[in-house]
Amino acid sequence: MRYLVTGTAGFIGFHVARRLLGDGHQVTGIDGMTSYYDIGLKERRHAVLEQMTGFKAHRVMIEDADALGLIADQAVPDTVIHLAAQAGVRYSMENPRAYIDANVIGTFNILELCRRHKPRHLMIASTSSVYGANTHLPYQEVEQADHPLTLYAASKKAAEAMAHCYAHLWLIPTTIFRFFTVYGPWGRPDMALFKFVENILGGRPIDIYNFGRMERDFTYIDDLVEAIARLAEKTPVVGHRVAEEDSLSPVAPFRVVNIGGGRPVDLLSFIDAIERALGQKAKRQYMELQAGDVLNTAASSALLEALIGYRPSTPIFTGVGEFVRWYREYYHIGLTDEVAATKAHGWESE
Repeated sequence: MRYLVTGTAGFIGFHVARRLLGDGHQVTGIDGMTSYYDIGLKERRHAVLEQMTGFKAHRVMIEDADALGLIADQAVPDTVIHLAAQAGVRYSMENPRAYIDANVIGTFNILELCRRHKPRHLMIASTSSVYGANTHLPYQEVEQADHPLTLYAASKKAAEAMAHCYAHLWLIPTTIFRFFTVYGPWGRPDMALFKFVENILGGRPIDIYNFGRMERDFTYIDDLVEAIARLAEKTPVVGHRVAEEDSLSPVAPFRVVNIGGGRPVDLLSFIDAIERALGQKAKRQYMELQAGDVLNTAASSALLEALIGYRPSTPIFTGVGEFVRWYREYYHIGLTDEVAATKAHGWESE
């Protein structure tokens, strides 16, 4: 199969592309290499992919509709997986324009591309953040999600709504997957796991918001990739519901699917897992809840299991251990080397 994947230098896009290439598919990768976090890490991810047969990379911003069109004309993709986005909940309060440009305009450009090329399946990444102020747990895809708490969440919900319109008007089979706190090797430096490991190894305190009274439905990256690979074969068809909880649109080949295990872990247990993997205690700095944060997330995995017979299940201790192993190897940090992290990064922790 021929895949067009956006965001292949990003954390999730890298892992998805590597899985597809390993399965023998051709992958045309697009990434703008933005400076939101360490570009060196992004370049290293692409370097790994470029060693694999069937990968072709393009350094292009998804806001550039003309460049995207030319790439798609050459690639003629069977399936489009749109993972590129401006990520980060808190950064959306500092630079809201970036979220409109990448997540709204960029997604519009992808939709226009698909209108012209008619792929067999369009898959778009969304986020559990779209559930916003919803309080009923676990989150179910059939519930309304109309009260986003940040512009990041709002921009992702806007992308979902636009995609439904295009699926309806142009009959583009579309699956939206909502991610739940994805973590693992090659992860993003702006996320809690990366920051916690970096600070603990550097002897600096870690910030624990809401005094640790929070829960997240963590999803290990390999579990997420397995789900995406299986969902690629499950194109939505109008009228073909697979379960009572199916979010399939009544008027379009369009479906929203949670990718999460439905087993939330409290923040303090998450930190315990990091300390155990590092063999080192954290200096804990307890703080008030931040604006835009939600207290708990939990995914209903009923629809995911009905579609593909699978749900994320990697235990948090296993997944955190794999991240720590990668982190030490990537930054050349031995068990007694607590200083090399800062030297290797070339940037400060946020």
